[in-house]
Amino acid sequence: MITLALSKGRIFDETLPLLKAAGIEVLDDPEKTRKLILATNQPDVRVVLVRATDVPTYVQYGGADLGITGKDTLLEHGSDGLYQPLDLQIAKCRISVAVREGFDYAAAVRQGSRLTVATKYVAIARDFFATKGVHVDLIKLYGSMELAPLTGLADAIVDLVSTGNTLKANHLVEVEHIMDISSRLVVNQAALKLKQEPIRRIIDAFASVVEPK
Repeated sequence: MITLALSKGRIFDETLPLLKAAGIEVLDDPEKTRKLILATNQPDVRVVLVRATDVPTYVQYGGADLGITGKDTLLEHGSDGLYQPLDLQIAKCRISVAVREGFDYAAAVRQGSRLTVATKYVAIARDFFATKGVHVDLIKLYGSMELAPLTGLADAIVDLVSTGNTLKANHLVEVEHIMDISSRLVVNQAALKLKQEPIRRIIDAFASVVEPK
């Protein structure tokens, strides 16, 4: 049995064409079922639904043989012991710094200054501002990041940005691009040895779609 860990939403939806290339079709709609283990048209392949941040953990410790998760998750939560054969080029977005309209960000990040930043990407934010020589007080939030500058909780936020519409709607502006994000295929290294043929077949099928020859 091959187990693939996925999270609901955009990554799941954009993975379906990749699975189809491998001859795999998920038989249940995750938005319409309460099941957390979804069967496929292949009796030896199943999908488990987990939180996006838990995908690397499931794969690393053998709860799943493969998984698909964002580069942001891998950077923030670690990717020790995971084989990463493919950047799947799906669920693309970016991690950026944003502040409220009218905030003088350039003055706030002068060398040696101190900034209060709200984010759920604490490690990424810390590393980014450290390279700029800016001291940051980090406040970890799990959602509604846009509220932090508007309520005075923080000077800036570090968050995922796709269209930028949510920022605009809340009178925030994107002031620095930290990195581009897409989703990666991660594989349990022990599973790759024990189930090499079926796993390699899936990797090759995904690669044929991502990087057409």
